[in-house]
Amino acid sequence: MEKRIIGRGLLAGAVAGVLAFVFAKIFLEPVIGRAIDFEDGTSAAHEAMEAATSGHSHGEGGELFSRGIQSTVGMGFGVLLFAVAMGALFAVVFAVAHGRVGNVSARMLSVLVAGAMFVSLWIVPALKYPPNPPATSEDSTIFQRSMLYLLMVGLSALLMVAAVYFGRQLAPKLGAWNATLVGGASYLVAVFVVMLVLPTINETPGPMVNDAGVIVFPGFPAVDMYEFRLYTFTTQLIVWTTIGLVFGASISKVLDSRRTGAEVGAST
Repeated sequence: MEKRIIGRGLLAGAVAGVLAFVFAKIFLEPVIGRAIDFEDGTSAAHEAMEAATSGHSHGEGGELFSRGIQSTVGMGFGVLLFAVAMGALFAVVFAVAHGRVGNVSARMLSVLVAGAMFVSLWIVPALKYPPNPPATSEDSTIFQRSMLYLLMVGLSALLMVAAVYFGRQLAPKLGAWNATLVGGASYLVAVFVVMLVLPTINETPGPMVNDAGVIVFPGFPAVDMYEFRLYTFTTQLIVWTTIGLVFGASISKVLDSRRTGAEVGAST
């Protein structure tokens, strides 16, 4: 049964990856293109300032892959690989949770697990360390930003698991609804404390000025930053919604029919 669950998770992830790529290609890729144009513009302005002061400039290195490859094959493969991996992880979490979180149908459990993973693995970490387009972060802080983001993801996931367990322990005393509210509130309080403790990183580039204080190149457009984060959020929403619905539809007949058969057998 575990293999069938994992297989359906991989299938749901693949479907989610295709849908997410289509959305990202239409809406997110143009914003990334503008961000790369901004990076090229800042590099040109910086070299112009260097040439004006020192009389020479540095040459640019060539790209390993063209923008066409990056925006099609590269993006498609990356999104698909991510979605399939999340589908497999989702299937594992579903298999562990099934039969242990109350008397809910497989379809409802699928939606609940997908929602919990979306919140804990993306929404909460993104509130502390929101996604930024290319050219808006310093290369020297890549390792620090990556480690802090992964730490936030890990802590958020652990706190979500702890909140679910805490709620289950309180259910016999408070009832399912009140226990769910208490567990959810405990998760929110815990992640709020974590966000306060972890350092904040803000590297959005402002206007470039010369020695005379004159702006030679504008800062990164706020509209592009807003659209990038909005479309990234929507891409993730598509991934997790599709995984939850597709997996729930494909596994519900198998698990719910087994549960019904077991109940009938027990009654006889």
